Amino acid sequence: MFSGVPRRRGDGTRRDFLCRVLLSGLGSTLSGRCFGRDGGLEVRRLMLGMDNFAVRAMNWKTDRLLEYAASLKLDSLFITQLDAFESLKTAYLQEFARRAAELGISVQVGSWSICPTSLAFRNDWGTAVQHLELGIRVARAVRSPIVRVVLGGQEDRRSKGGIDARIRDTIRVLQDCRSVAVDNGVKIAVENHAGDMHSSELARLIEEAGPEYVGANMDSGNALWALEDPLQNLENLGRYALCTSLRDGAVWRSDSGVTVQWTAMGEGDVDWQSYFQKFAQLCPETPVNIETISGFPHRIPIEDQNYWRAWPRGKPPGFDRFMQMAARGKPRRAWSVPRGEDRDAAVRDYQRSELERSIQFCRELGLGRNR
Repeated sequence: MFSGVPRRRGDGTRRDFLCRVLLSGLGSTLSGRCFGRDGGLEVRRLMLGMDNFAVRAMNWKTDRLLEYAASLKLDSLFITQLDAFESLKTAYLQEFARRAAELGISVQVGSWSICPTSLAFRNDWGTAVQHLELGIRVARAVRSPIVRVVLGGQEDRRSKGGIDARIRDTIRVLQDCRSVAVDNGVKIAVENHAGDMHSSELARLIEEAGPEYVGANMDSGNALWALEDPLQNLENLGRYALCTSLRDGAVWRSDSGVTVQWTAMGEGDVDWQSYFQKFAQLCPETPVNIETISGFPHRIPIEDQNYWRAWPRGKPPGFDRFMQMAARGKPRRAWSVPRGEDRDAAVRDYQRSELERSIQFCRELGLGRNR
């Protein structure tokens, strides 16, 4: 039975072997270094944290999430749903911030779609402007320098007016909240979410809205859904990056065109040594938050001409790099609950295992300040 815990990509390769020998032989002198193909480029040690969605099946609220992050000796905790807080009252939020500061953990917060015409938009928090203003207030109370939001999802590319119309609608909301964000010292991080925007489109949104108060939440897994190499995504968005939600992914050619399956860090097809070297150059103070969402295939029917109706300008920039990844990739099995195990318990164990293996992989590359 497939356990859903594949070997790390690169285990047994010469490069991986040399990296491990160097790490074990030089010990603490390697703190803050990542080794790329050139054998030893020193980079600044990056903050390492988690996105709470990685362990969503636990249904933990913020207090328990903070305890868990502390147990993993993380530098940051990214809480991407407002309903993870027991209360949104200022006194409660400020007390949470105080406890996080005592533990040496920085906090970032986020919420959902602020595009009023997105198919993903919900009015749980009022209008789009009210929703964003609430997120800004919560961010200030918990001492988060940012509030993460999303436009929507890949289905918005086929909505009336396409993704360009949804980008315009999102920019209007951002501009309506500009003074509130600036007055509270909170920047707004828009994520490339679930295939809604290519990095080039998100960069355009940020520039048109105003990069002095709007930036990016970089999601490496979602980059694959938008037909791009995560390294290209970083190259395009790194200068705007305020926060991250990172995971690995495998991509391969399939009957439908291309299939993507997200994985734990180090177990997919992304070159993380090169990625973090570039990351340290472009956004060294941005936390590396891990958001593992693994084990299921996502098929992208690029051979079907109807698929390209969602891309009216044609193939996005860097599409050839994405296809080169797919040409090198190998199919993966989907994860399934082991026979005889309780489903809910198995899912919880699987999610924790994916996250904790990912944290360990990043530490082996030298990431993490809180050790």
